[in-house]
Amino acid sequence: MPVPSVAHVPVKRVKEANISDADDMLAVEEPMEIRLGYTAAGKPVQKSISVTMRTPGNDFELAAGFLYTEGIIRSVADVISVKYANEQKEQVVLVNLKDTVIPDISKLERNFYTSSSCGVCGKASIEAVFAACNILESKDNLRFSPGIIYQLPDILRKHQDVFEHTGGLHGCALFDASGTLVLTREDVGRHNALDKLIGAALNGGILPLDKHLLLLSGRASFELMQKAAMAGIKVVAAVGAPSSLAVQMAEEWGMTLIGFLRGERFNIYSGAERIVI
Repeated sequence: MPVPSVAHVPVKRVKEANISDADDMLAVEEPMEIRLGYTAAGKPVQKSISVTMRTPGNDFELAAGFLYTEGIIRSVADVISVKYANEQKEQVVLVNLKDTVIPDISKLERNFYTSSSCGVCGKASIEAVFAACNILESKDNLRFSPGIIYQLPDILRKHQDVFEHTGGLHGCALFDASGTLVLTREDVGRHNALDKLIGAALNGGILPLDKHLLLLSGRASFELMQKAAMAGIKVVAAVGAPSSLAVQMAEEWGMTLIGFLRGERFNIYSGAERIVI
């Protein structure tokens, strides 16, 4: 059965000084594993080569495009078939190559696994995506008022030096409970920007970041929530939309997740107890 690409979720909508219950639609984010089937030394081989987070739909095109851009196949003629490894669970795509095609797997591992910009795509199995992170557990009494949260995007924008000139970078910022800016970083890749910020916090000896709020200039994905959780962050606010898996993770790991933070309004997808109206 096809996996839907849109999910309906309940939210608490904050606008100015009011809060109300509402429904929202989110883009679904789920892991997809790409497996390669080929012949080596006269024997059939199956190898898991990638796990990527995606919105379900056009999965076979995604797998073929990945193999082509990574240099594993040179044309569609190299492929015998593309199918789901389990027809009842559309999370693993198996691409079978012709017997005459000998893929250079070592090149793929060197170029893709070690340089991937996200924290999930380099995992070699689907189960690794949901493996328990070493989250720094701590009790918290974090509370933020909407008045403080409304101001945060403007503060981030004022400190995005390169974005001011190019308009092309993702930014993230760390704030304390009073709304004071602690750290900010930017990068052409949203995952890189957050890695830079967490690295700076690590070097500065302020981990875990369990008394801070993380602001993202774009959307909130599973990978970004995973990175935030690893750093001990309990509250994440995004200017853009969260994905369905980001919301699921926030709920399961007790994190507060805010999306569509624009002007004097935002949606609370999880952890509303930390927002004081």
